[in-house]
Amino acid sequence: PPSSRSLHPSDLSRSTPLQQSSLYNQHILSVKQFTKEQLHHIFNVTQEMKMTVKRYGSNELLKGKILGSMFFEVSTRTFCSFQAAMQRLGGSVVTMAKESSSVMKGESLEDSVQMMQSYCDLIVLRHPLPGSAKTASQVTRKPLINAGDGIGEHPTQALLDVFTIREEIGTVNGLTITMVGDLKHGRTVHSLARLLTLYRVHLCYVSPPSLSMPDDVMAYVRERGIPQDTYTSLDEILPKTDVLYMTRIQRERFQSQEEYDKVNGCYTITPQTLTRAKERMVVLHPLPRVDEISVEVDSDPRAAYFRQAEFGMYVRMALLAILLGKA
Repeated sequence: PPSSRSLHPSDLSRSTPLQQSSLYNQHILSVKQFTKEQLHHIFNVTQEMKMTVKRYGSNELLKGKILGSMFFEVSTRTFCSFQAAMQRLGGSVVTMAKESSSVMKGESLEDSVQMMQSYCDLIVLRHPLPGSAKTASQVTRKPLINAGDGIGEHPTQALLDVFTIREEIGTVNGLTITMVGDLKHGRTVHSLARLLTLYRVHLCYVSPPSLSMPDDVMAYVRERGIPQDTYTSLDEILPKTDVLYMTRIQRERFQSQEEYDKVNGCYTITPQTLTRAKERMVVLHPLPRVDEISVEVDSDPRAAYFRQAEFGMYVRMALLAILLGKA
């Protein structure tokens, strides 16, 4: 069970952890690398971080440490929550944005990463090309976290998604988890589906045929014995769903406005939709939303997406502390 104790800032100032995690000084590139034991440790530390922030606001666990933030793609939640996480742990952040860096002069990703590692203790990278995080990790001796590589993966989002399910429902095992929307381009659902194979779940995918879950993700899930089903309509599976994971249709991933218009607005959750859902069902969304969840749903206690975004900071606090050998 998750730990409920909160750590006083002075408890978190020790120079070495009581027991170093197997994730210490490791790159975080894909959810495929995690074991169930590592997830338990991450989530236990996340609980401690959550309680500490609620009680004290911050601590000095990572005082003197610097996070190198490299974002080559726009971001709100991931960018801000990593910065907030590092600052609440007493550390500092050095930021490199594509528009104001030497990337505009033609500098390669590898050179940018090698430069950044000289200034920091850990790097967080978001980049539009799938596989970019792995490429970057090969040229740095500092831990590197993949904060999204195009349509590839987004491992820290999957961690916070699973943590949110645990917090909201109390368990992950035995649940029917339904993912809806742009499953082809959605790196969040690619990572989440893979990570959920560490649990006993039933995965359901709802999307237009042109935006279905990629074959490689479905093969990964199938090889691990997790039941999965595909649908084009939400009607049949909604009453059986425990976790409804909505995603937006991603305009930036389409080649033309015409292609985007064909599928935009396929699925919209309204208060009327939720009358057919379980009373204890949870609605998640990695955000930002466009029109796939009506704002009228926000007041429904099942709407957990803003709590989900908050939990992301605690998960990232835990991960930063673990990678730097402090938890």
